[in-house]
Amino acid sequence: MSVLFAQSVVIVRAPFLVDRYGNETMERDWSRAVRRTVRGLSVQPDSSTEADGDRPSVVTGWRVTTRRGTDLDLIPGDRVEFDSRLLETDGLVARWTVRGRLHHAEARLVEVVG
Repeated sequence: MSVLFAQSVVIVRAPFLVDRYGNETMERDWSRAVRRTVRGLSVQPDSSTEADGDRPSVVTGWRVTTRRGTDLDLIPGDRVEFDSRLLETDGLVARWTVRGRLHHAEARLVEVVG
């Protein structure tokens, strides 16, 4: 096994809340979230920005890459626990293909502190 794909994350997926009329909303019910561990990944820092002013903050990007031939079940709104951090998904999972077959998947995550 390659050292490059030796990391794991916990994907945290919460169901959508339902309004009083029975319609699914865009809000998540984090009290009923389901956790699933995914192993064999590469998780690397991607970018970082700082903002100062009324509310100083640091935004750090992370990139998750799967090994060859492996997909990643991650959707917008999911959270990811990694290395004592709670990260948010940033967009859709990118699925790279070669000759019509999945080569690997990549996802961007973001951590906001402040």
